[in-house]
Amino acid sequence: MNKAITEGLVLAPTPYANGLDVYSSGDGTPGSDTYDNDPNALFVPADQDFGGTLELLKTQGVQKIRFMGQTPILPGCYLQIRARVKAISGNLPSVRIAGYPALGNGNRVAGLTEFSIAADLTSYGEVVEVRAIVGTGTRGGVDMPWGNEPVYGHFGLDLTGPNGGIVRVDDIEIEDVTAVFLRGMISTVDVTDYGAIGDGTTDNTAAFEAANAAANGREVFVPAGVFHLENDVTFDTAVKFEGRVTMPTAAKLLLRRSFDLPSYIEAFEDEAEAFRKAFQALLSNSDHETLDLGGRKVTITEPLNMQAAVPDRDSYATRRVIRNGQLEAENSAAWNTDTVTSQATYDAGNNRVLTNVVNVANVQIGALVEGAGVGREVYVEDKNEATQQVTLTQPLFDAEGTQSYTFKRFKYLVDFSGFNQLSKFVMADIEFQCNDRCSAIMLARSGITFQLRDCFISRPMDRGITSAGTGCQGMLVDRCQFLSAEDPLDVPNRKTIGFNANTNDVKIRNNRATKFRHFGLLAGANNIVTGNHFFQGDTVQDGVRSAGLILANTHVSSVISSNYIDNCFVEWTNEHDAAPEFNSEFSFSALSITDNIFLSGEVAPWFSYLIVKPHGTGHFLSGVTITGNRFRSLNGSIDRVERVDDSFADLDMSRCKNIVMAANSFHAVSNPVENPAYVEFEQNQPSTAWDIDASAQLPFSGRALQVDSVMPFGPIRNDNNVRQYDMPYVDLQHGARGDHIQLVWPTPVKGTVQAMVRMDKR
Repeated sequence: MNKAITEGLVLAPTPYANGLDVYSSGDGTPGSDTYDNDPNALFVPADQDFGGTLELLKTQGVQKIRFMGQTPILPGCYLQIRARVKAISGNLPSVRIAGYPALGNGNRVAGLTEFSIAADLTSYGEVVEVRAIVGTGTRGGVDMPWGNEPVYGHFGLDLTGPNGGIVRVDDIEIEDVTAVFLRGMISTVDVTDYGAIGDGTTDNTAAFEAANAAANGREVFVPAGVFHLENDVTFDTAVKFEGRVTMPTAAKLLLRRSFDLPSYIEAFEDEAEAFRKAFQALLSNSDHETLDLGGRKVTITEPLNMQAAVPDRDSYATRRVIRNGQLEAENSAAWNTDTVTSQATYDAGNNRVLTNVVNVANVQIGALVEGAGVGREVYVEDKNEATQQVTLTQPLFDAEGTQSYTFKRFKYLVDFSGFNQLSKFVMADIEFQCNDRCSAIMLARSGITFQLRDCFISRPMDRGITSAGTGCQGMLVDRCQFLSAEDPLDVPNRKTIGFNANTNDVKIRNNRATKFRHFGLLAGANNIVTGNHFFQGDTVQDGVRSAGLILANTHVSSVISSNYIDNCFVEWTNEHDAAPEFNSEFSFSALSITDNIFLSGEVAPWFSYLIVKPHGTGHFLSGVTITGNRFRSLNGSIDRVERVDDSFADLDMSRCKNIVMAANSFHAVSNPVENPAYVEFEQNQPSTAWDIDASAQLPFSGRALQVDSVMPFGPIRNDNNVRQYDMPYVDLQHGARGDHIQLVWPTPVKGTVQAMVRMDKR
């Protein structure tokens, strides 16, 4: 019974009774000699075994009988050619099925098997049946695998061996036996039926594409073997891989109906290669916006260079998502940090470039830069070997002249740094299991709105997320956990950092981070940090603590709200400023710190939760709001919650303006501060000048720049205890640090007042 693709086709050659003019003694091609009127051939109308039969005297070394009709060769179709033969007299020859594989123009397709194994005729009158199967696929039982190149064939048989014998040949039969090779009741299309050969070297691109075209909704099956694909292949239907495929880097495999990592792992039988190929397909077509890892754990032995997986692209700006799985670093020397030390020259006038870099070829893009006068999280953004220059992500605050720099290129599980631009890319529900062997993610050199959500960055060796360019613009990190590998270490011995960002508009929301050196560094402006819990303590009594969040920009225009800031502090610095002294730019300004929980334990009394660290003179605070926060120290009090770190320079407290610090709660804090500060003062002896000390209550050891009001508590009396109704005036900025005020009265008086003192000017 014919299957669907041969239904309606007449496959069987015509009987000899209809004439021998369609039976060739050659290949069966048009114009070849026939057995019509051949003296060595005749039609016998009544043979006891065959009925009508061809009787033939063998006169050639290979005596051919070919039906001149064009029997079609269809992809996925298998034909059985069968003939019965018996010897009548003379020498006994051998018999085999044979055929001529033809192109559409009738030319022979070279290099194919054109005959089956021969059967010997051993006695006269014995009927011997010979048969062979021809088809497009190389499969067990197929005698003549012809692939997809032949369009039709001329089939028949050959007589080989000694000449001089007479044989009779029954009518040749051709039938469709494809059903013998079908799996799953014709619901599966086997690529080998379309000429695929799993030898690891043959290019099977055409065969795979032909199988896809023929599937028409059925599943495509790739049997055991190694099937090489030299060019792009697309499957529009589901695919089952029993064997595996290999492809060059540039070639793409698109599994449209089973686009997920498990399918690619079945296809390539190599988890890392499957991940790269699936990512390549994700960026190379518009059919899917999400790559589902299917909950699989992918074991990685070397950094995943994501751009190298898509060699025809170095930028991408359409939303794409990778989700739902685990990437785990396996022990390998490929994770080792590459460290280079080179001499270079820095000029603050060209503040993001190192010049005359020795051995610049060895300096890698994305390397961390260390040296005197270099701030934290400064990376190599680009380099020019011809000019011996290195471009930096940030300026250096104090590095004028020539010195040695160290360049450390950390290795990352997922490295996007080969992309010049990558935007709207999302990674979700993934655990980056770094195993203290590598870092997690290196961002692209530029791009906007990279998002990491609901992910775990577990035990990174050096960094969680690194931006070595502007690929962090508008970055969103939501509901992730950053789990340090340095839990057992005391704070001074830690070196890992959760993330950094060089540009603006970053949102860090509802994350949790454990015991890093720093949770994160934000070098840009307009950031929102909310709902996070990051903690960095140890068990050392009176131990030091490191910054949890670093703001490395003066005009930050940012919000830090509703976080749990645990055993660490917020540090505000301008260490990425090549001219760190104030010079007409915005100074430390536009920061809101509201409704956070600040907690510490076993810290020294000088520990503070909010630290401003200017690297140059002349700076001041402007437009800063610190409200609704809860400050608590466990196992010992701290002096104050805020301070200025003057290691490099102090703030100019005479220029502060628009500072609000109010409605905060203080527990085990010796000097609760606020602005304006409500200072209650009692003068026991009559005096014309009352000196009121506001130092313990003004934030950041500010100066008494303004007094909003002075309110007596009870009557003001003179030396005779007589009530006085005169008003005083205020002298500001008294004392060595200018944090006192003086109330000046017309006559000596005594009493109690409350003064509303400000350390800013409105």
